[in-house]
Amino acid sequence: MPQTPHIERHFTASQTVRDIVIGMADGLTVPFALAAGLTGAIASTGIIVTAGMAEIAAGSIAMGLGGYLAAKSDAEHYESELSREQREVIEKPEAERHEVREIFRDYGLTEEQIAPIITAFQSRPEDWVNFMMRFELGIEKPEPTRARNSAATIAGAYIGGGLIPLMPYMLMSDTNKALVISVCLTLIALFIFGFIKGRFTGARPLRSALQTAFTGGLAATAAFAIARAIS
Repeated sequence: MPQTPHIERHFTASQTVRDIVIGMADGLTVPFALAAGLTGAIASTGIIVTAGMAEIAAGSIAMGLGGYLAAKSDAEHYESELSREQREVIEKPEAERHEVREIFRDYGLTEEQIAPIITAFQSRPEDWVNFMMRFELGIEKPEPTRARNSAATIAGAYIGGGLIPLMPYMLMSDTNKALVISVCLTLIALFIFGFIKGRFTGARPLRSALQTAFTGGLAATAAFAIARAIS
C-alpha cells in the first residue's frame, strides 16, 4: 500500500515573533498610558494625539535601534567565538577532541562509537568548528540581515501597536469617551495578538491570548496610574 509521506512542520521564525512581541507589546501599552494619563488633564484630543504620535515616533526609533544593536552584538559575539574555535581546532586539537567526547558521552555513545566521528571531524575542520559552535557553545549562526530586519520589525510593530489606543482620540472630540474606547480596543488587540502569537509558536492560543491580555493590561494599568499621578 502507498504510504503518505511524513512531513514535519516546525516553526522556524521565533526571532521574528520575538521582535513582533517586543514591539507590539510596548506599542500597545506605552502610547495608551500616555494618552490615558493626559485624559482629564487636557481637554483637547488634538493635543493628546499629537503627544501620542510624537511618542510613537520616538519610541519606534528607540526600540528599533535597540533591536539593531542587540542583533549586531549577537553577530559580533558569534564571530568572536567562531575565530576562537577555529584557532583551538588547530592549536589545541587534543583538548577539542576531549570536548567532542564529552558531548557525545552525554548522549550515551561509547568510545568505540565516538572514535570514527572524531576521525571524520579531523578531516573536516570546518564542520568540526560548526559542531563545536552549536553543541559546545549553543550558538547558532545569525542571519546576515538579522540586525536590519530586527530593527524594522520591532519599529513597525511598535507603530502598529501604538496607533490602536490612539485611534479613538483621532476620531472623537470627547476625551473621556475616547479613553473608554481606547481601553477596550487595547485589551481586544492584546487578546487577538496573544491568540495569533500562540498559533504561531505552538502554545495554546486561548491561554496565550489570556496571558497576553492580562500581562499587557496590567502593564498598561501601572503605566496609566503613574502617568495620571504625574499629570
